[in-house]
Amino acid sequence: MSVPVRRDGWTAAERRAVRRARWQIGLLAGLVVAGLVALVGGVSYAMLVQGQTVQIRRELHWSAQHGVPGGPPGCTWLILLSGGTLDTGAVPPPPGFPLHDAIDAVAASGRAQEATIARNGTVYVVLTERRGADTVQAVFDTRYQRADRRLLLRALGVAESIGLVTALLTGLFVGGRAVAPLADALSRQRRFVADASHELRTPIARVHTRAQLLARRPALLPEHRTDLDRLIGNTRLLGEIVDDLLLSARLDADDRLATASRIDLAALVRDAVAQDADRAAARGVTLAADGVAAPLAVPGIPSALRRVVSELVGNALAHTPPGGTVLVRATTAGGTAVLEVVDSGQGLDPADTERIFHRFHRGRSTRPGFGIGLALVREVVEKHGGTIRAAGRPGEGATFTVRLPLA
Repeated sequence: MSVPVRRDGWTAAERRAVRRARWQIGLLAGLVVAGLVALVGGVSYAMLVQGQTVQIRRELHWSAQHGVPGGPPGCTWLILLSGGTLDTGAVPPPPGFPLHDAIDAVAASGRAQEATIARNGTVYVVLTERRGADTVQAVFDTRYQRADRRLLLRALGVAESIGLVTALLTGLFVGGRAVAPLADALSRQRRFVADASHELRTPIARVHTRAQLLARRPALLPEHRTDLDRLIGNTRLLGEIVDDLLLSARLDADDRLATASRIDLAALVRDAVAQDADRAAARGVTLAADGVAAPLAVPGIPSALRRVVSELVGNALAHTPPGGTVLVRATTAGGTAVLEVVDSGQGLDPADTERIFHRFHRGRSTRPGFGIGLALVREVVEKHGGTIRAAGRPGEGATFTVRLPLA
């Protein structure tokens, strides 16, 4: 089987992966730079606000203790309560001032009060305290300080945008140069696996066929027949592994999944059950299909989905003891095709329901093999836009559920 590639040696899927990696690297670099700019800007803004607050309080305290209503510092108004008379000076305070309640409270208790009040389109800081026997209220307009803060925020916003765009473009450039050699190496590795697996199929098939022919000779000694049976089993297993590698390489390279042909999932179930009927009977297991009379069309690659069904049925048979049952159902639900393989076998640990789909994970299974069957099944299903889930408990059987989009 040949793997379709582009002129640059990459498949379309690999090119998409490289583009996606470049964007991810660029976005990550942009976010890091934006985060650093935001951190520096946040610290700068906090220091500015803190410095302005300290400055405002100093000016208010100085005005309250030393200023006179007729000549307070700029942006400050001074109201003096002396001998029951309220002096606002030659320049009247802004509308809404003085704060009579604060003046009366401080005159009665002697405890200073500070308040921040939003009024007249700006924000005022008001300090009311005692000056000897008098009570003074200083009002400070913070409009210029707040203008400085807005200017700083705008500058930080511009710097943040420039840094983000620059980092994104730099990340795209650097990411492309960094990911390209890795993608090329993966492409070469995939093609090597596909080519080596393809070359191995013929000699493995010949050895398997030769061993079967030798096993049919009537004059074989019992110990020789046992060795030949083992050889046949091992070559069959080796052939399945090679088929798995080929299918995995094809899935990595195939770009026709989105526009694949219509496949009758019900027919695949019927064929898989028919092919494994003798095997199930030999093991004393009841194998049956349900809901497969009507066609159930899904888009995909026939050989890949056929492998999904046969692998799940074979897995169920391998884990079901004599006298057990394996039921294969094909139905529709919520606009998707649902394939269920239910067995009454040894079950599985709930902690393994996700790990059994990892390559080379064996879990509690005693089935011979190298642990890539279910991993390949999930790979095929996900390549077809579907999902696969496993459920079960030890000693209570297992259920594998595959959901695929309808054609």
